[in-house]
Amino acid sequence: MARAGTRVLDAGERLPALAMDTVSHGRISVPERFGDGWGVFLIYRAHW
Repeated sequence: MARAGTRVLDAGERLPALAMDTVSHGRISVPERFGDGWGVFLIYRAHW
C-alpha cells in the first residue's frame, strides 16, 4: 500500500521509541517498557 510521508512497519521490525503519560502509571516509554519480550500496545483515543 502506498503512503505519502509515513513509514509502515513490516513484520519483525521494532516499534519506534514513544513516551507518554498514562492515567494510572505515570510516564512510560515504549518499547523499553516491554523489555525483550512480547507486549500489547493499545491506544484508546476516546474522543477527538
